[in-house]
Amino acid sequence: MHFDAIGRVPGDPILGLMEAYGADSNPGKFDLGVGVYKDAQGLTPILQSVKQAEQHLVDRQSTKTYIGGHGDAAFGQLINALVLGADSPLLAGKRVGATQTPGGTGALRLSADFIAQCLPGRGVWLSNPTWPIHETIFAAAGVKASHYPYVGADNRLDFEAMLATLNQAPKGDVVLLHACCHNPTGFDLTHEQWRQVLDVVRSRGLLPLIDFAYQGFGDGLEQDAWAVRLFAEALPEVLITSSCSKNFGLYRDRTGALIVCARDADKLVDIRSQLANIARNLWSTPPDHGAAVVATILGNPDLKGLWADEVEAMRLRIAQLRGGLLEALEPHGLRERFAHMGVQRGMFSYTGLSPEQVKQLRERHSVYMVGTGRANVAGIDATRLDALAEAIADVCR
Repeated sequence: MHFDAIGRVPGDPILGLMEAYGADSNPGKFDLGVGVYKDAQGLTPILQSVKQAEQHLVDRQSTKTYIGGHGDAAFGQLINALVLGADSPLLAGKRVGATQTPGGTGALRLSADFIAQCLPGRGVWLSNPTWPIHETIFAAAGVKASHYPYVGADNRLDFEAMLATLNQAPKGDVVLLHACCHNPTGFDLTHEQWRQVLDVVRSRGLLPLIDFAYQGFGDGLEQDAWAVRLFAEALPEVLITSSCSKNFGLYRDRTGALIVCARDADKLVDIRSQLANIARNLWSTPPDHGAAVVATILGNPDLKGLWADEVEAMRLRIAQLRGGLLEALEPHGLRERFAHMGVQRGMFSYTGLSPEQVKQLRERHSVYMVGTGRANVAGIDATRLDALAEAIADVCR
């Protein structure tokens, strides 16, 4: 038969965690694995700003026709301004354009195919560790991936090793950088460290691809864009992948963009023609709903203000959960050991727990996290911090 030789591949480990968590009958279980924001009730809510925007669309949207290869034009203009700043000289110079994609993952795949087809022979440099999908996306596109150190064996940011490795990267290669809330570690660069990375990128002639999936979840909507804007204004060419999954809560609506910064308006037209051609063979045209919601919110001052307040509330809750867990660990003598969690940013934390300790947490206490020790801080139940701290202390004894 035609399919007899087809084998089975292992399932995605994070999706497997979802299934294992769902099958666990322990009422005291913790889901710290899947990267979604959860509120105090353990739910991933629909933002009020999103609900109001969706009602607006129900009342006023008049068509479901295709929206074109680059997606919703209003969405593209507004996401450019959100990422780069409304007063960015790139906007005035018509040097930047957004191609709407199915989520940030789609933006990464579009960038990978763009590199493979339009910049043949270029390799991409990924942090070690990085989001696992980075590895598979570039492999699927046929782009060779190399790695620069990011976190050392002591579970601390190893910036000197990162810089030294990037200084050896072949000229013209692509370097993927996490704008903020590094996934999976939560360790972010300081402004001074970003300036040093920029110097290396410039001196080595590297093309930066900046993954910007968590705007607003680190230090704030404007603050988290600092490094992106630094690179975009200092360099003639930058690629940026933007995701609306987390900060708009549009996980299942798959809303993102690949933003291209080019040296001039004419070259931007060339690049966008290539992106539209590549996208045509990936998904033809992107889905409309999520982008229409985002455009409605960002284009309405009242809704944008409500949304910004909701993002800030989510950011503050995550930060409070980090601090609360450290306080709960203190009676067990573990606050110093896990102090790095307090300086990390965003939803994720590289806890420093070993794979064996992660296994023990799951088997003894129904605490689910990725085998590398990456925990989704946003999944912590604030009312059960002491129970979580006790479980962590148990496997650390």
